[in-house]
Amino acid sequence: MLRTITQKAEAIVELGRICDRTHEDHLLYKESSVREILSTVQRQGDIALLQYTSEFDQQTFTPHQLRITGAELDAAYQQISQDLLDVIRGCHQRITTFHQQQRRPNRVHFGDHRTILGSRYTPVDRVGIYCRGTQTPSPSQVLMNAIPAVVAGVPQIVMTTPPGPHEQIHPAVLVAAQEVGITEIYRVGGAQAIAALAYGTETIPAVDVIAGSGNIYVTLAKKLVYGTVGIDVLSEPSELVIIADQTAHPFYVAADLLAQAESDPLAAAILITPDITFAAKVVLAVNQQLTRYGLLTEKAIAHYGLAIVTEDLLTATNLANEVAPARLALAVEDPWALVEHIRHAGVIFMGSHTHPSSDNISPVRIPTYRQVVQPGMGRARG
Repeated sequence: MLRTITQKAEAIVELGRICDRTHEDHLLYKESSVREILSTVQRQGDIALLQYTSEFDQQTFTPHQLRITGAELDAAYQQISQDLLDVIRGCHQRITTFHQQQRRPNRVHFGDHRTILGSRYTPVDRVGIYCRGTQTPSPSQVLMNAIPAVVAGVPQIVMTTPPGPHEQIHPAVLVAAQEVGITEIYRVGGAQAIAALAYGTETIPAVDVIAGSGNIYVTLAKKLVYGTVGIDVLSEPSELVIIADQTAHPFYVAADLLAQAESDPLAAAILITPDITFAAKVVLAVNQQLTRYGLLTEKAIAHYGLAIVTEDLLTATNLANEVAPARLALAVEDPWALVEHIRHAGVIFMGSHTHPSSDNISPVRIPTYRQVVQPGMGRARG
């Protein structure tokens, strides 16, 4: 159940608890487990991958079944609609254009006394993309993490993603990967996938850089292999804060909060609004839809979901700045006036029709952090 808070003091306490949610003692146990997984995969290779996939994903594979076949890749195009394919290709083009503008040119400077100084940028040899497994497919995550490597000229990009029921990977994810040129895809997830990308196995090649976000086990694994390989960013469980007024649609706001919550049982989904009637409508919509989602989504909403009612929108922005969320949505009548008061956020979604759940499909999205994967746990403050 999504809770409602109307007192500012209580809201501050609860937001502080949510921001400290990964500082608890149980994380020490999880890090110890991740260390064991990394060590085992480094020593045993494919055998360990198959054992962990059986244990954690309840899927039984042989080594040659780890890699998605060409037939599966071809079939994926027949399993999605033309509309979805058009959306994927449109996003591909927009993201590519954005990152092409970020490319740094090589440069040479001739200084005094015949000194020559310069910078030369060359791509790494191999990048590994991790695509998280959720109840809904995330082709946009594939695009956002892989396209920077493509634009940089990385010659080999491989991808891992957890297997779904019956060994299946959602066709939209496979299509998105192929659209950016990835055909080497492995059905393995979790910390064991990060270990395989970092150290290599008989089947999966070691890479130079790992990009992509996952659950807390994936994040801890990336933290521990950093140095052996490069990583994009430690994307701890993220926060979505939606500042909304009466002009927003409560059903859409509820859908965005649920989409955030289903990504991770530690994900935080927070609505801040000065309109108590609007808050009540969103809470009702969330609680009505929650039955369609799994236990992990219910856990995230129960522990880290809030609907906060404030005096005004300025107070709402102050609370949002204290959270410094990975993602902030301004679902208000005049978002451009409100954005001037936002100091700390990883990415800002402008307006009631720019939905965080659609991410780069959204019409107006202002990245305020240089990484594709936004920093959670208040690290957007840095």
